Amino acid sequence: MAVRQTRRARAARRRTLRVAASGSDLTDAEWFRILDAWAACAYCGANGAALQKDCVLPISRGGRYTLENVVPACGSCNASKSNDEVTSWMRRKRLDEPRFLLQWALIVRDLQVPPDPAQ
Repeated sequence: MAVRQTRRARAARRRTLRVAASGSDLTDAEWFRILDAWAACAYCGANGAALQKDCVLPISRGGRYTLENVVPACGSCNASKSNDEVTSWMRRKRLDEPRFLLQWALIVRDLQVPPDPAQ
């Protein structure tokens, strides 16, 4: 048990260092805009589940936590995808890859426009 906790702690520290070194710049306000835009898991469409930040291009493959690269994912999809490339993972899981890619492109485009402060 102590070995598992030590490994987990080391892995958590390495991940924290990778995220810090990646140049990630996602703000809480941007994350809430992403959640509002998707309204469900970006991959499987599950709603009602706690959604987690997932990098479409994983940090281990050069991705960053940015407005263009983060989508909400249910815990199951986030854990299953891990650091896989999104399109091959979606094909393997038989998820609707074209729907995701189109929706992702449209949402990223819409999120590039700054929010209206009057709202």
